[in-house]
Amino acid sequence: MPHPKNIVILISGSGSNMAAIVQAAQQQGWQQQFSATVAAVISNRPGATGLQLAQSLGVATQVLDHRAFESREAFDAALMQLIDGHQPALVVLAGFMRILTPGFVSHYAGRLINIHPSLLPAFTGLNTHQRAIAAGCREAGCTVHQVTAELDHGPILAQAAVPVLPDDTAETLAARVLVEEHRLYPQAVRGWLQNQP
Repeated sequence: MPHPKNIVILISGSGSNMAAIVQAAQQQGWQQQFSATVAAVISNRPGATGLQLAQSLGVATQVLDHRAFESREAFDAALMQLIDGHQPALVVLAGFMRILTPGFVSHYAGRLINIHPSLLPAFTGLNTHQRAIAAGCREAGCTVHQVTAELDHGPILAQAAVPVLPDDTAETLAARVLVEEHRLYPQAVRGWLQNQP
């Protein structure tokens, strides 16, 4: 019997990418194929709507409110303890709106991934869609990458591009990119699992 591969997903908001991954895991039989299960969804925001969504998909949820901690380091240390309780093979950031400390990132080196709404290395950080439009880009998209200490700079695992249309706003472009995120992120997680012994 292969070693169980627990996946822990971190969210801060609606959890739509989390849901795409959980549904792919359930529909594609990741448990049978890779011994992989989404073991928990953890949010730093008690009111995150993604928590109810995860519960409706049968996934255990936990909340660790970052406002209860005096420092980023203290929050990350508590978060690591919570995540490690699930013995994760992979930690997935799905709209987790916190900059993580280098200690956290190195603790999960090689098993911490994120999705970013641009074609990295272009447009790291925030407001990616508005910046892509302002720069006159013909293409925008999303990138799944390994997380390193430098923001949005880790090794790229997968990318998907969408055209930027002449009348696009940041909102219309974001909506089109999000459709690709929901397709790409589960695919990239599956690809990561396939490459594990």
